[in-house]
Amino acid sequence: MKILSQPENIENYKRYLSVIKYIREFLDGRKYLEIDLPVLSPALIPESYLEIFETTFIYLDKKEKLYLTPSPELFLKRLIAGGIGDCYYLGKSFRNSEPNSPKHNPEFTMLEFYKIGEDYKFMAKEILRMLSFLSQKLFKRNYIVYKDQKISFDKWEEFTIAQVFEKYSNISEEELFNEEKFIKRAREKGYKTKGFSYEEVWSQIYTQEIEPKMGFNGHPTILYDYPLQFATLCQPNKDGKTARRFEFYICGVELGNCYGELTEFKVQKLRLEKDYQERMRSGKISHPVDWGFIKMMEKGLPKSTGIAIGIDRLSMILAKVDNINDLKLINLI
Repeated sequence: MKILSQPENIENYKRYLSVIKYIREFLDGRKYLEIDLPVLSPALIPESYLEIFETTFIYLDKKEKLYLTPSPELFLKRLIAGGIGDCYYLGKSFRNSEPNSPKHNPEFTMLEFYKIGEDYKFMAKEILRMLSFLSQKLFKRNYIVYKDQKISFDKWEEFTIAQVFEKYSNISEEELFNEEKFIKRAREKGYKTKGFSYEEVWSQIYTQEIEPKMGFNGHPTILYDYPLQFATLCQPNKDGKTARRFEFYICGVELGNCYGELTEFKVQKLRLEKDYQERMRSGKISHPVDWGFIKMMEKGLPKSTGIAIGIDRLSMILAKVDNINDLKLINLI
């Protein structure tokens, strides 16, 4: 990589700073407590779908592996279990093995916040309030214009995952939630499936056929109720197939991922074990599992909902640029 300085991005960078300022104003005004957290940890939650950064702490003859946190979740939930209440983190997170692109850098700014005693449907309303607040502060109106699209924040365009797969990919609900039938249907559509898991094939179709169409119909799009395979830390629905999770989009850009948080520690332990085995199968970096996370849950994690939002992507849209690197004064290329 090379270091690239871009002082010509100063106005876009100022918009990025304004977005951060107004997010803090919104959350502080609603009594969420900002938490300052480490970005290095000796153990992580074993999320099978992402890769991490590994480093080594050295002092004299002592060496210890440490890992850059891909999200602040393992820290925030400890505090929530301890009674901290509604809280948020706004800072850096890190994800490896994903190339620099107009929508992603390995080091990025994440907002993650939690509301105690509520579920994911509450968080959908809270995010709409926050988007409206940002729009009013930045533009003195309740809508934005991005890529010639007027996007209003007075309501969501809402779909379940089953509905969008039927609508945009011609994959039925029965096929979507049956791994064998789904793989067969993906193969019929021309996707490579040999050697790939259900989750990997699902993600191929989702990113190519679903995501690019979301958030273009005058409102941001929210997608509810993902398959259980994509919900390691999420409360399941009563149907036994889906989880209380949503993502939201503006003009084809995925901006946030929300859970109704899983509180049953025995279920969580089984899911972490499964994800760890999947990490090993796929050859990802091995790291100690944060089993202290399970011990924390045994003490009691209250009902809550949390969301992670990519602030670089959100700022890109609010600054009306096509590349998150256009927000930065220093880039690694």
